[in-house]
Amino acid sequence: MPTIPDSTIVQRIIAESLASYPSSCACPYNTDRGGRRCGKRSAYSKPGGYAPICYPQDVTQAMIDAVRRQ
Repeated sequence: MPTIPDSTIVQRIIAESLASYPSSCACPYNTDRGGRRCGKRSAYSKPGGYAPICYPQDVTQAMIDAVRRQ
């Protein structure tokens, strides 16, 4: 079985995190239902509560390893 590159796994982790968020403003770069950029209104920018994974630097090696073990 070929090894999947870390970059592919990172993209998958981010995509799954965004897909699991129940609203449109998970990350600062997302847009709300009105088409406006979420910015500081995003869940990522607010402390506490939901913590979506928005950027590659948010993905830890432990997360990548967990995906590889699946």
